[in-house]
Amino acid sequence: MKLYIANKNYSSWSMRPWVLLKQAGIAFEEVMLRFDGFDAQSKFKQGLKDINPVGKVPVLIDGDLAVWDTLAIAEYVAEKFPEKKLWPTAVAQRARARSLCAEMHSGFMGIRSACPMNIDAYLPQIGALAMRDKEALRHDLTRIDGLFSSLLKEHKGPMLFGEFSIPDAYFAPVVMRIKTYALPVSPETQAYIERLCALPGIKAWIDDALAEKDFIDFEEPFRTKP
Repeated sequence: MKLYIANKNYSSWSMRPWVLLKQAGIAFEEVMLRFDGFDAQSKFKQGLKDINPVGKVPVLIDGDLAVWDTLAIAEYVAEKFPEKKLWPTAVAQRARARSLCAEMHSGFMGIRSACPMNIDAYLPQIGALAMRDKEALRHDLTRIDGLFSSLLKEHKGPMLFGEFSIPDAYFAPVVMRIKTYALPVSPETQAYIERLCALPGIKAWIDDALAEKDFIDFEEPFRTKP
């Protein structure tokens, strides 16, 4: 299998399937397409034109099959490798986990717009200002913090549904935002963040993102240089 992704420092959508596969121990070849622009003639778009008609990453290639969209990739991998138990095993919990991933997939625009993923940066002052001025961010953070705390209490951790599963991979980019912008969360959520970031699959992504040293100005609304 091949997984097409973009810059690890910025590409939150790429992060989800990459860390899922890595942490689950599923072999794949990484193909990184650097963000150089999003017009049709950019190298990024040209690199995807014969792979994904939508022209976005991530894309999983398995033989002649191309699977795009993070949730579709997660579902495909879970079906292809059932022994990895990437969804919770209980029917009700599996349905709940899917609901949470779907909520993440289409929602939380407050934190996404106010706090774009940037693993290499540390922007606590930007986070403080955003928390002061952005009601949507405050609403999203309250939802995320409450969600994490209740799941960890219910399943007794260390991950959201006990053991590592798709929801942990799916919320990993949100965790990166909380860290970069030093957003205030409960002690339970903070402890979960530390555990999640220590997992080998998550740590590998973070380490690679920090090693990129590829400053892309149109991905940097808050910095003029690294």
